[in-house]
Amino acid sequence: MRLHKFFFATVLFALPWPLGQAQAQQTFRVATYNVENYILEPIQNRPLKKPQAQEKIVESILTTNPDVIALQEMGKKTALIKLQAALKAKGLDLPHAEHLSAFDPAIHVAYLSRFPFKRIMRHDNESYLLNGRRLHVSRGFAEVEFALGRYSFSLITAHLKSKREVAVADEAEMRLQEALRLRRIVDAKLKANPEVNFAVLGDFNDYYNSKPVKALVGRGKSQLIDVRPGERNGDTGLNLINTKWFPRNVSWTHFYGVEDVYSRIDFILLSPSMAKELDRANSWIPVVGNWGHGSDHRPVVATFLAEDK
Repeated sequence: MRLHKFFFATVLFALPWPLGQAQAQQTFRVATYNVENYILEPIQNRPLKKPQAQEKIVESILTTNPDVIALQEMGKKTALIKLQAALKAKGLDLPHAEHLSAFDPAIHVAYLSRFPFKRIMRHDNESYLLNGRRLHVSRGFAEVEFALGRYSFSLITAHLKSKREVAVADEAEMRLQEALRLRRIVDAKLKANPEVNFAVLGDFNDYYNSKPVKALVGRGKSQLIDVRPGERNGDTGLNLINTKWFPRNVSWTHFYGVEDVYSRIDFILLSPSMAKELDRANSWIPVVGNWGHGSDHRPVVATFLAEDK
C-alpha cells in the first residue's frame, strides 16, 4: 500500500465543505456504479465506449445526484476526466477525482467527488498465494477519506475478479482471495478504531451468500452491514413469507446477457458505526429508461446523516 495525495492537474477544485454548510446540508449521498468498459482509447480487445453509451452513463449518474461516486471498469485517467466534464456540463459538478491503476492495464477503479479528499490510500500492490503461485489483486482497492465538518468517513472501492475463466487459476478461488485481502484492510481499520465510519462498495462479482462476499462481510461485532436498497416502485416492508430472508423487492444490479440472468453483485457494505447514520428511506436503485445502453450494471445509492449517532 502506498499513501498519496493525488489530484489531476486538469481537475477543477472546490473549496472544502465548511462546518456551517455541513450542518445545513445534514446529509450526503454515496453511489457505486460499474460503467462497463468506459474505454476511449484502444487497449487489449475491449470495445471503445460509444457516444450513445457515454450519454446513458451520464444520465444514469445524474439520476443518483451523488456527492461521491465510486466507479468500476473505468478506462484511463483521460476517460475519467471526460466523464467528469460531461457531468459538469449537465449540472453535476464533482471537481475532485481519484483514479487507481493497478495490475489490470485496461480497466480501473476511480472516484468523482463533490468533496475534497482528506486522504487517499492506494492499495495497488495487494497480492496472495494460490496453489503455490503469487498473484496480484488485478484492480487493487482505492480508499479515500473525507471530513465533513466534524463528521469523517472513508470509502473503499473494489472490483473483484470476474466470473470469466482464466488460465492462471480458478476464477472463484481468485475472487475469494481478493475478498480476503480486502477483509484484512477492513479488520485493520476496525482494530485501530471500532467506531470508525467507512463503507466498502463496488462490484464484487458474486452473490451475498457466496464465499467471497460472506468472507468480506464477516461475522460478530465486526460484521459489515449490507445496505441492499431497491427500486422505488412501491415495494415496502419485510418478506412476509419468511422474515429470515431478504425482502422481495427489486434490488438487482447486473444483467448477464449470456444466461439472461439479473442478479445483485454490486454492494455498499457499512461499518457498524456508519450504519447508524444510514438514511435507508433515501437509499435506492435508480430506474432509468434503456439503462442497458450504458452499462450492464445499475448504480447503487445510499444516503447518510453527516453526524455520529
